[in-house]
Amino acid sequence: MIFLGFVVIALFLEWYYLPLFAAPLILSILAPFIDTPQGKKQGKLIYHSPLFITEKEKNRKITIHGGTLFDYYYVIDRSWNGKQRIRFILRQYILGLLKLTESFSEKEADEITLQGTSYILNERTAEKLGFRKQRANFLQQIILTYNYLQVTLANSIAKDKLSFPTIGRVNTYTAQLSAIKKNKAYLQNLAEKLA
Repeated sequence: MIFLGFVVIALFLEWYYLPLFAAPLILSILAPFIDTPQGKKQGKLIYHSPLFITEKEKNRKITIHGGTLFDYYYVIDRSWNGKQRIRFILRQYILGLLKLTESFSEKEADEITLQGTSYILNERTAEKLGFRKQRANFLQQIILTYNYLQVTLANSIAKDKLSFPTIGRVNTYTAQLSAIKKNKAYLQNLAEKLA
C-alpha cells in the first residue's frame, strides 16, 4: 500500500523513477517485521533477551545483533525518556550475553568467536564487556548504508528523539565466548546497576 502511494505520487508529479527509489527504502523498513519473526520460527535467529539476537552458530562463529526495528517498536516502553530507554537496551544486551554464555560449556566457549557490528557501542564499553574493536569491512558498511533509514528509526526510538547515527563510526567487535564467560560476574553486576 505504501509503494502504491508512491506510484500514485509519481504519476501525479510525473516523477516516474520515484517508485524505483522508494522500493528499497520501504523494503528496508518493513523487512524486520517479516524477516525477524520468520528467522526465529525457522531457528536461524535466537533471542537471548528481547533486544539481543544471535544467528545460529556457523563454523565456530556466532554473529550477534542488537534488537531490530521490529523489537524496538514492540519492546520499548514509549513513556520512558531517552536515558531510560538506553539503560533498558544496554541491560537487555548484557542479559542476552549472559544467557548466551550459559548455552555453551567452557570447552565449547573456547572454540567459539562472537562478532557483531555496532553504531551505538563505543570501544571503551566494548572492552569492558570483553570485546575487541575491528574496523567494519566494506560489505558491512554497504549493508548499514542500505539500512540507514531503518537504523535511524531504531536509533531515534532508542533515544526518544530524532537521531542520525554516523555510519563512518561503525565498528565490528569480536570476542571469544570464553572471555565473556570469564567476565560473568562483572556483567551480572552491571545488569543489576542498569535495572
